[in-house]
Amino acid sequence: MMRSKPVEPSGSTGSLEADADAPASVHEPASEAVHAELVAVVISVRDEPMVLAAGRPIRLPAGPLRSDQPSLQNGVRDFAKEQTGQQLGHVEQLYTFADLGRTHEASRTISISYLGLTRPSDDSGWLPLYTLLPWEDHRDPAASALAQTLRRRLSEWAQQAPRGEKSARTARADHLFGAGSQPWRPELALQRYELLWEAGLVAESASAETCSEVESLTGEAMDVDHRRIVATGLSRLRTTLQYRPVVFELMPPMFTLGHLQAVVESLAGQPMHKQNFRRVVEQQHQLVEPTDEIDHSTGGRPARLYRFRREVFSERQQVGTKLPLPRPR
Repeated sequence: MMRSKPVEPSGSTGSLEADADAPASVHEPASEAVHAELVAVVISVRDEPMVLAAGRPIRLPAGPLRSDQPSLQNGVRDFAKEQTGQQLGHVEQLYTFADLGRTHEASRTISISYLGLTRPSDDSGWLPLYTLLPWEDHRDPAASALAQTLRRRLSEWAQQAPRGEKSARTARADHLFGAGSQPWRPELALQRYELLWEAGLVAESASAETCSEVESLTGEAMDVDHRRIVATGLSRLRTTLQYRPVVFELMPPMFTLGHLQAVVESLAGQPMHKQNFRRVVEQQHQLVEPTDEIDHSTGGRPARLYRFRREVFSERQQVGTKLPLPRPR
């Protein structure tokens, strides 16, 4: 399988500054064109989180940055609507990806990425998000088993490190994958992807031993660095859920508290305590309010339908639904 030249993940992803210490051959000629594009991580939730992505290799919706667009955010809304028919609700900028060698082209492409949320639709082009990041859904016993397998592989990788680096690699893997008494932290999805890339355990990595082996383990590679951009979007969404009620953008006008909990759990990728969740929702400045409607389709006791209080959503942007606590084993 042919793979594009990967980009090494680093903490300086968003920087557009050249490396002053790099050899002259690394820098592109002044006459070479620099292309700019917008890339969207568009997430919705049906029975599980979905992301807009299609093609072979799989890629995210992307479009050129046009001079007639009044703002980047309007630009990403426009091309998402044009390409997918999706009207985005919440939109926020993620990072700017600008490293050389990101794409199949010799010239530099600067990708400004955005996270967009929308309510479910029946349109095509959606993929289950956790097929792209299969180790991230800890509601699924298979994902938990995969995480254990990856911890073993990461331990082997750490032991292959030069002297002086083994302990650092081990500590990093233990922290990110929740080994021992350390908790699994959902918001570290991007850091986990970058560690797997570095260890050659994802198909995009140049150090992957065989593409077919790692694809059977961690999933199909996306075009260029788009899977890394998906991981960036998931990390941002899981973090944002802790302080802003963005889940509002993913819910129907009326919903049961059980449905709301299921959506939050699916985004966090782990189960939570039912009573704790309801206590948080009810105590957070009356984030939701009951309606006079009852849902009789739950298969059990009829459930009260709720709705978000729009004035709370608009006036208290700092209020969110906390990520769930893991169930005790």
